[in-house]
Formats: sequence, structure tokens, C-alpha cells
Amino acid sequence: MALFVLGTVLRREERFDESYDALADSAHLMPEFAETHAELSYNFYRTNDSDNALAEARTALSIDPGNAAGYRFLGLAHYADGRYEAALNAFEKSLERAPDNADVYFDMGITQRDKGDMPQAAIAYRHALALRPDFWEAHTNLGVVLRDEGKLDEAVAEYRTALKLKPDEPSVRSNLGNTLCDKEDFDKAIAEFKTLYQQMPDWEGGHNCLARAYMAKRDYPAAIHELRAAIEQNPAGAAEYRVLGQALLLTGQDEEAVTVLRKAVELNPESALGHHYLGTALVNTQDMAGAEKEFREAVRLQPSGQNHYSLAACLMALNRYEEALGELEIASRLDPKESLYRSRMQEAARMITNTK
Repeated sequence: MALFVLGTVLRREERFDESYDALADSAHLMPEFAETHAELSYNFYRTNDSDNALAEARTALSIDPGNAAGYRFLGLAHYADGRYEAALNAFEKSLERAPDNADVYFDMGITQRDKGDMPQAAIAYRHALALRPDFWEAHTNLGVVLRDEGKLDEAVAEYRTALKLKPDEPSVRSNLGNTLCDKEDFDKAIAEFKTLYQQMPDWEGGHNCLARAYMAKRDYPAAIHELRAAIEQNPAGAAEYRVLGQALLLTGQDEEAVTVLRKAVELNPESALGHHYLGTALVNTQDMAGAEKEFREAVRLQPSGQNHYSLAACLMALNRYEEALGELEIASRLDPKESLYRSRMQEAARMITNTK
């Protein structure tokens, strides 16, 4: 029994290798003790060995068919393999035997969310919190689900409750900051991330949110700083390159904007916005032929009034007024309320007349 107790204590301390040694010795000495096999199942689950987790949970239940922990850990093993319905069924059986176990409701919440059933995930987390109101992880995960459902105010409330319970947990403050960004409450989002970086200078998340906040506040140098950090963490992030290119354009750094936006469209050739902003950067650097190519690609991907107008403006600069007039007519039909398109149409018509 002493080895079982030692293995359980070590498992709770997440010292899984040492825990396994103690529990394996306990199972050897007491092979018919279901609780040891249940603990071994959880140990295997936490070390990403779902096959052995499943085997040990089944062994525990073959010894004691009423073992609530055995059903919980059987559920976790099924969950690890993506068998969500089997996992939920096992969790239900665990709750039939131990209805006041908040951890099982928490596990159900995780499973329902990964299954894509956000309402049921929220119900499960609320059950867990009814049993254990100081369960900060459940408050956090409920916040994640509520954010996924677009219930941003409720999500913020859950994250703030979690922070009161666990003020030094960086993931909670990061989730709170990102949700405040979703609410466009940018000053509060910036404040949360500043606190987070003071607490944990090496924290890698939040740069996209901060960049969005600083762009909204028109603090472009700060946005550029955050976008560079975001790209360092995610070098394949086409959106990060595109927004960085936009910020560089807004600060007059056109040559670098061209380089950055070329990378953006390389990573995502189907982004009409990427091609549009690259075309703009090429206009600013006097590469009109390159700009025309990019604007035409933007029109192909998204034939909006704005994209037809940008192509028309480029053609006007190239003195190709008849082509420009055609693009302006399309832009005006797509967005008849835009007076700029009509005035440029008149300008193009005059230029055509003057050149004949």
C-alpha cells in the first residue's frame, strides 16, 4: 500500500517516471488492487501513451466494475485517441458512481469542446464549477468556450474570476487580453499584456493582439514592433506579413513594405488584400508594371469596386486611359455611391479626348 500512496503522490506532483516505478511495483505486489491500475492508466495518459492507458483502465474495471476512477481514466484514454463518444460514455459511467467529481465534468467539457459541441461543453464546465467554485481551470476553459460562441462579455468575466483565483497564471491573462481585443477594448487589452510581460518576460503569445490594438490606435511603430515579434514566432504567418506591410506603408517605409508584402503573397497567393497592398507599395516605389500585375491579381481574386479602382488608377498613371475608364465604369457599377469613381471617370474621359 505504501508504494501505491507514494506513486499517487508523485503523480500529483507530475513526477511521472518516478510515479510509474512506484505504481508498477505496487501492481506487482498487489495485482488485484484496482486503484493501482487506475492510477497507472492516468499516468500513461499524461505521458501520451493512450494504448497502455486504455489497457490499465480496463484492467482496473475488470477487477472492480464499479470503480469510478477506472471509468474516468478509460474516458481519458478514449479522448486521447479521438474517440469522443466513447469517452463521454465512460465519463457518464464514472459520474453514475461518483456524481460529485468536478474533475470528470471538467474532462467532459474538454471532450465536448474538441468534439465541437460548445453548448454542452459550457454545461459541463458549469457543473464542475457548481461543485468546485474555485476551480480556476474550469473558469478559464468556460471562458474559452464562451469566446468561441461570441459571448465575449461572459468570457471576460470568467477569465477575471480565474485571475482572482490564479493571478500568476500567464495563460489566463493571455486569454483575457485576446478576448478584450476581440471586443475592441484595446486599452484594456494592452494593459493586460503589459502586466503579463512584466510577470513573464519570455511569454510568446499576444503579439498579434497587441499589433491589432496599436494599429487601431494608429501607433504604427508599436504595431510594427509587435508584428516583427509575431513573425519571429510564426515565420509562415501570411497575415502577419501582410499587416506588417500595411504598417510599413503607413509609416512611409515603402521599400521594406515591398519586400514584406512579396513574402505575404508568397505565403498566401490567394489573398486579394495581400496583392492589393503589394500593388500599392509598388506604386509608391514607381514600379508601375509590377503594380498593374498585382492589382489585376487582386481583381481576379476579389472583383470589388476598390480593387477595380486601384487598377484604374495604376492604368491612368501609365497613360492607358481607355483601359482605366473601363475599370472605373466597373467600379462605379459595383459601388454607385462612391463619388470618387465618377470623378475619375470624368478625368479619364477628358484625357482620352485630349489625346485624340
